[in-house]
Amino acid sequence: MSDADNAIPETDPFALFDTWFAEAQESEPNDPNAMALATATPEGAPSVRMVLLKGHDRDGFVFYTNAGSRKGGEVLANPQAALLFHWKSLRRQIRIEGPLTEVTPAEADAYFHSRPRKSQIGSAASDQSRVLDSRETYLARVGLIAGQFEGHTIPRPPHWTGFRLAPSRIEFWLDRPNRLHERRQFNRTAIGAGDGWTSTLLYP
Repeated sequence: MSDADNAIPETDPFALFDTWFAEAQESEPNDPNAMALATATPEGAPSVRMVLLKGHDRDGFVFYTNAGSRKGGEVLANPQAALLFHWKSLRRQIRIEGPLTEVTPAEADAYFHSRPRKSQIGSAASDQSRVLDSRETYLARVGLIAGQFEGHTIPRPPHWTGFRLAPSRIEFWLDRPNRLHERRQFNRTAIGAGDGWTSTLLYP
């Protein structure tokens, strides 16, 4: 089979993402929705960490976090970010860049209450990214909240929310032998009813 038989097609990038993501869900042993999230301060100092994709459609790619965390603060101060999916089993990567907007309170409520109850408690008890004097302090807060809301719905903390990245650029990368990799970059030309993209191959 030649390289051309497996070429990254010049197509709708959202449809191509759906195809690759579905194949990753079949092949990756753990967390196929794991993605690196890169943010930066207003001064341009970068930071990166792994998060989980919790929703995606033509409006963008959604993740959830504590807005009081380091990443939450950077997102609120400089709402631009980049995502990276790396699926080692498929030897593929997808890079996505664009602006961020906060999800609606209804969306955040719905996702928060879809999580396991213990995860809800853990999030409510955490001052994410802030200094912790001991693990016992955190576990004590977990126990306090568990007891306080036993038999009741745990309210979503006001600082716990989600963000949606609306892609302006999406790049698909496919491993090839001898480092003759294949890359195709899609750039957004319009948003909304006139949603459009251009694409081009890139040297590996």
